Formats: sequence, structure tokens, C-alpha cells
Amino acid sequence: MEDFFPQVVFTMFDIPVRDTVVSTWIMMAIIVGAAAVVGRRWPAASEMLVHFLIDIVSSVMGRPVEPYLPFLGALAIFVAAANVIGIVPVVVSPTRDVNTPVALALVVFFSVYYFGIRAKGLRGYFKDLASPIFMLPMELISHVSRTLSLALRLFGNIISTELIVAVVFALVPLIVPLLLVAFSMFTGVLQAYIFTVLAAVYIGAGLEASDQ
Repeated sequence: MEDFFPQVVFTMFDIPVRDTVVSTWIMMAIIVGAAAVVGRRWPAASEMLVHFLIDIVSSVMGRPVEPYLPFLGALAIFVAAANVIGIVPVVVSPTRDVNTPVALALVVFFSVYYFGIRAKGLRGYFKDLASPIFMLPMELISHVSRTLSLALRLFGNIISTELIVAVVFALVPLIVPLLLVAFSMFTGVLQAYIFTVLAAVYIGAGLEASDQ
């Protein structure tokens, strides 16, 4: 069971590199390669994926999504791949390491301010963020708390699902685990969807603050 948790595989410049980091590198190479191949050979599939992401994001944000689609689309693909790549032998899911969900949640945290400031300007955004102004600290605390919740939700769901699959594999190493692997893939994709939708909600809320 100890092997289930992130393990250090080597050090680089005296910095320990875990297996989840190596899996992230492998996953990113696969995503880039798959995007290049699919875009060249099956452009219709790429268009279907883009339209699917547009439908999801636009239904949440209620505004034109083209300025935010590259970020949210990349986020959705990355999280989905990170959640399900653990089914590949020898490769582990990057999101089973709490550092990956925390990093993703921090990216969402700063993206809210980036898109809001880009829409309204630095002074205008923070002026409209909280009214009256003395509520600004409370608003910032709520942003930090929802970022922590976003990270823990993703990490908790992925680690619990993979623990269940690992335990059942050890007890019943035949048909039932295969069904749980399918369930694990479904859960991973579902968590990527939820993560992306919540990111779109947070960005949309920040843009509404800048529109006031």
C-alpha cells in the first residue's frame, strides 16, 4: 500500500522528483502528440471537442467564451487526462499527489483576477470587487477558501476512488476490478468536468464584478 502514495524516483539539482511529476511529463507529451495527430488526420473530431467545450462554458458563464476557451479548454483536457492516465500500467495519476490539485486551484485563483483586471483594469476591478470597500478583505478570504475547496475536492475524489480500486484489485483480482477501473475513468472525467465548470463560474463571477 505504501507504493500507492507518491514516491521519489530520482533527484534533479538536489530536488526530489516524484513519480507523479514524471507521469505529468509523460501525460503532457501524450496530449501534445494526440492533439497534433487528431488535428491533422481527424479535424472534425477536434471541432467536435471545441464545440463541446464551448457549449459547457457558455452555459455556465452566459457570455461569449472565446477569450476564455483556450484556458478553460486546456484546463479541462489536462485534468481529465491527469485523472484517468493512472489506468496505464506503470503510470500514476498526477492528481493523486495533493501538490497537483493545489497547483491547478492556484492557477484558477490567479486566472480570476487576470481576466477581471484585463476587462476592467487593476484599479477598476478591485474597486468593483467589493462594495463597500471594507468588505474587500472578506471577499479575498472567500476567494482563498474556495480555492482550497477546489483543490481538496479534486484530490479527495481521485485519491478515494483509486484507493477503492487498489483494495478491490488486491482482494478480487479478476472481473470486478475491471468494472471499477471503468468507474474510476468515469469519476476522473466527471471530476474534470466539475473542476472546469467551477473555474468558469469563478471567472464569470469575477467578470460580473468588473461589469458593475
